[in-house]
Amino acid sequence: MRLHKRLIQNKSLLPNNSTLLLAISGGQDSMALLKLIIDLKRLYKWQVEIWHGDHQWHAKSEEIEKELKIWCLNKKISFHSQKADKKEIINEEKARDWRYKNLTMKAKLLSSNNIHFPCTRILTGHTATDRAETVIMNLARGTDLIGLSTLREQRPIENNLVLARPLLIFNRNETLEICKEFNLPIWIDPSNENINLTRNKIRKEILPILDSIYKGADSRIASLAKRLESYNEDQKFFAKIAIEFCQGEKINSLSRKKLFGLTNSIRQIILSHWLQTIGVKRLTALKIEEINTKISPRKPPGSIHLHGDFLIKWDKEAIYVSHKTT
Repeated sequence: MRLHKRLIQNKSLLPNNSTLLLAISGGQDSMALLKLIIDLKRLYKWQVEIWHGDHQWHAKSEEIEKELKIWCLNKKISFHSQKADKKEIINEEKARDWRYKNLTMKAKLLSSNNIHFPCTRILTGHTATDRAETVIMNLARGTDLIGLSTLREQRPIENNLVLARPLLIFNRNETLEICKEFNLPIWIDPSNENINLTRNKIRKEILPILDSIYKGADSRIASLAKRLESYNEDQKFFAKIAIEFCQGEKINSLSRKKLFGLTNSIRQIILSHWLQTIGVKRLTALKIEEINTKISPRKPPGSIHLHGDFLIKWDKEAIYVSHKTT
């Protein structure tokens, strides 16, 4: 009922008469997602497709894939799976990129096979707890406010394809209760117990301490991230106008002189949004502050290497960004 009410409030989240591609790992969050979507399937006239990614990070990954496939087929749920090359997904970030890349390809294939019922949504089982973990992780890294409004309820991928996270209104305790109430199978991924992985360490050690101090801390932290979404949308709108005003003569450049007429905080906002639109990732607030300081009035020309083989450099007149491949 809670999810149904949310879908009524936000009709674009999971549209009627569409194909939904669910990323299902077999863990409690994804199985709770699957149960809720199947229960609402007839009401919203959805076609439900399952995609499972086998990272091959542990000995039981193939067994999980087989058992999950059998369970889905017994429930007459369409099932698709892919195996990753362990050499290509050496960390959490590369594994995430691999998943989204293959989910997008599968969604496109489903749409091409059924043009009258295209796949418009890819669903993940991210919860309020995941959102809280990401906020804490980004806060520790030194993010700005944009990084604190992470894991949005929906974000465009390309064309009409959207990534949706309908479980952000639930926390992990609630998804576990859903699995227990409906006697759903849960496949435990042993890699989730590895506290050498950043997210697992936050989940296993940090959030429980916060929750012991303030019960329900994860849901409140996630709510803060949600409230910051609208603030960041407004900030993005005004930053776009400011970037156009400060645009340099060359591509991927800003007028240094025009930036001088703005306050420090506004310059940092412009620099952050500008670099993100160009494609620079992993921008910490500390790095933006460093760039802003070095391009200030009376500072000499210089350059700074950024994540992803980007280089930002500046002279007396302008600031430029170049990429290794360009």
